[in-house]
Amino acid sequence: LVAGLVIGPSGLGYIENREEIHHLSELGVVFLLFIIGIELQPARLWKMRHLVMGLGNLQLLASGSVLTVVVYLLSYLSWEVSLLIGATLALSSTAFVLQLLADRKMISVGYGTPVVAILLMQDMAVVPLLAYVSLLASPGLDLGEDLLLALVEALAILLTLVVIIRFTLNPVLRLLARHGSPEIFTASALLLVLGSALAMERVGLSLAMGGFVAGLLIADSSYRHQIIAEIRPFRGLLLGLFFISMGMSMDLQLLWEKPITILLVTTALMSIKLITILPLAHLFGYRGKAALSVALMLAQAGEFSLVLFALANSEGILEDELFQLLLMTVLFSMLITPLLERLAYRLSPPLQEQNTTEA
Repeated sequence: LVAGLVIGPSGLGYIENREEIHHLSELGVVFLLFIIGIELQPARLWKMRHLVMGLGNLQLLASGSVLTVVVYLLSYLSWEVSLLIGATLALSSTAFVLQLLADRKMISVGYGTPVVAILLMQDMAVVPLLAYVSLLASPGLDLGEDLLLALVEALAILLTLVVIIRFTLNPVLRLLARHGSPEIFTASALLLVLGSALAMERVGLSLAMGGFVAGLLIADSSYRHQIIAEIRPFRGLLLGLFFISMGMSMDLQLLWEKPITILLVTTALMSIKLITILPLAHLFGYRGKAALSVALMLAQAGEFSLVLFALANSEGILEDELFQLLLMTVLFSMLITPLLERLAYRLSPPLQEQNTTEA
């Protein structure tokens, strides 16, 4: 993020057009979600279903509702635009949080489990939010019909992916491993990830969700460890580009002009999300410090917030000044996240580390 700020248009200006690397950098999140999908495995995800559908939905509803009311009461905006801003800020950063959890090996341990569940639900919520932006931009649009059509298309492509990956992938990988070169195996692994991601994008879902589904479906494959080894270097490099492109979005001029406003809005956002997520985590069985750790990990806004706000700005729903303020708020909340993650880890370390410390 800092590197992107330095070399971007608001810094030294080495790169004027961030779109040059933005599309490539999005693939870093795709590869990250692919590896997360492999590590979760279908059986483990099925055990998490009450967290994904229950805790995930409640978090979006609670955080989104409170943020919507606050935005509506403290601004000149209509309730429709306030709802868009509130629901979008309720999203957290899948790329940031999952990377931090992966570094700690906390994806499926302790507070990592509910955090991943909530993030998965948030990623699924991006589709109706995109449709809502289209509705605001074109008042005559039939939102219900569009959502139903998108859902049917998404289910069709998902079933097709399941059939192809489940019944053809293992024999193909076995053949490549026996008779092909390492380069061909690597290329095939990349094709699997990118093909799944692009298929999902064609029906309105996110690229990242396509990567996650592909990883989930080959989690039981005998070649899962080899595929992870081939994909991991690409994930690291492209994810680095993703954060650089996010940093390039920051507007230093706005920061100099309104530092107090940005600080207050960022603090308010993260405080509201902490307050709304904490009792929900407690409700689902995560007590005390563990519940606080869940809330700390999800207090920021996310990369999909940037995408939705940029789309709303291009459609004329958000004015440029408001868009830049929201952009800076999202990015500053992401910058603070590593500090909150350290606090979350100290509050609720893995059980094994606790036992070692006690010994």
